[in-house]
Amino acid sequence: MSAVDPQDKNPKIEQAGASDESIQQVHSILLREKPEPEENHSPMPLFLLGFISAMVLMVAIYFVHNSGGLSQSFSFKQAAMVYDERFDPKNAPSAGAEVKIDPLALGKKNYASVCAACHQPNGLGVPGVYPPLAKSEWVTGSEERIIRILLHGLQGPIKVEGKEYNSAMPAIGPGGYNFSDERIAAVLTYIRQEWGNSAPAVTKEKVTEIRTKAAAGRTTAWTSAELDAIP
Repeated sequence: MSAVDPQDKNPKIEQAGASDESIQQVHSILLREKPEPEENHSPMPLFLLGFISAMVLMVAIYFVHNSGGLSQSFSFKQAAMVYDERFDPKNAPSAGAEVKIDPLALGKKNYASVCAACHQPNGLGVPGVYPPLAKSEWVTGSEERIIRILLHGLQGPIKVEGKEYNSAMPAIGPGGYNFSDERIAAVLTYIRQEWGNSAPAVTKEKVTEIRTKAAAGRTTAWTSAELDAIP
């Protein structure tokens, strides 16, 4: 028998050793890996929740005492709901009290929302289509006539400053835009004292009187001939 050379290596033994070494390396890598992070829910600390609630309450109390009248609800009896740095809660009107406003301010606001589309913001109307209100004898003349026009509307031809117009005007009172007597009086006061016009103001009571007595039951628009017969 020939002696085995100790330098000779068994390929199978070498392959097994290499495999063991690779396995150990993989295991060492896996052991170093950390577990994947997981979603978790942590409730808000009670002291933080209490702090936020206290701050909200303090801000609310501060706003109530320093609102400058901003908390007053909007209505047509108020020109606008805006902050007023001069507001004094001690002098504020009590609940249910009548709030006085400038009829010119209310009239201008309502004129812009309805009337200005035809008669224009400057009151000059549209030539040949819509008559002017500036320097109009119908506007500055008898309040008995102009109130009726706004209450029930106007139809048929009408002359304004010697020029004829023939466009129908809708009512802004009951059956039309349903303006209240106060709003109609404010609009009339505005157009009778704007654009160089100079005529007395129209009161809400006068509008109510004509609507409920002088022209009670009227449902159709007026004509210039009917209005001419009214003093």
